[in-house]
Amino acid sequence: CYASSSDQAYPGELTTEEGMLFLEELARFGVPTVLFSGGEPLLRPDLLELIPYAREIGLRCVLSTNGTQITPELAARLKEAGLQYVGVSIDGIGAVHDRIRGQRGAFDAALAGIRHCLAAGLRVGLRFTVHRLNRDQLPAVFDLLEREGIPRCCIYHLAYAGRGEKLQRHDLTPEETRAVLDEIFARVRDLHQRGIEKDILTVDNHADGPYLYLQVQRDDPARAAEVYDLLRWNGGNQSGIAVACVDNLGNVHPDQFSWHVHLGNVRERPFGEIWSDRSHPVMALLKERASRLK
Repeated sequence: CYASSSDQAYPGELTTEEGMLFLEELARFGVPTVLFSGGEPLLRPDLLELIPYAREIGLRCVLSTNGTQITPELAARLKEAGLQYVGVSIDGIGAVHDRIRGQRGAFDAALAGIRHCLAAGLRVGLRFTVHRLNRDQLPAVFDLLEREGIPRCCIYHLAYAGRGEKLQRHDLTPEETRAVLDEIFARVRDLHQRGIEKDILTVDNHADGPYLYLQVQRDDPARAAEVYDLLRWNGGNQSGIAVACVDNLGNVHPDQFSWHVHLGNVRERPFGEIWSDRSHPVMALLKERASRLK
């Protein structure tokens, strides 16, 4: 959604050959993982060339998709290509998802794609962005995880980028956000107590970690020190450090929500050179954020 992409070929997009050269640069620079995203990356006809090539040169490959294109045959081909994780975006259950997506039948098609991935032995997870239009769907999303045997769910806060900006008026207040987090934490505890192992992440608001820490400090003081150490080790937001975005034209951005910040183009300079360059004021700030925080 941050790309505001349409179903069309864009002039100047990276070719297959340029994509492979770019992947080689990532591998040389020591990048561990490449996420193929969009728009809808499964609409790119050379994706099943790029993924196995990336695997061949040592990159871990993951995919972000709406799931509707994934047939049993495609799931098998993705598995064979070496894809290691598929994240499928869900905006709610049934008609709620279809209404937000603007397409009738989108939920059923996405769910079928998830089932095909699971059947092919692909690790798969949900991606759910929470706002007022689907806040009431959170319990049903957890139920779906359990019912379908889906091992992972990333729950995103709304980011005001691309199409997400149009949803800004539907964003949660801070009080509503805390209530959502309380509900997530309670559901995760319930799963854990029943011996059901799921990876549950919240994404795009790095206040979540300290908020969880304060809850643990209140409820289980002995565990709080461990949580604090984990938060220090994680380091919070990694934009400009361990997270990068390269768009369809080869432009490099500090993260996927910062397309207004152009750091260079991989057609003109190697990715590693662009990423290490601190001459751009935004990168200088992000690379040295600890000394800049007041």
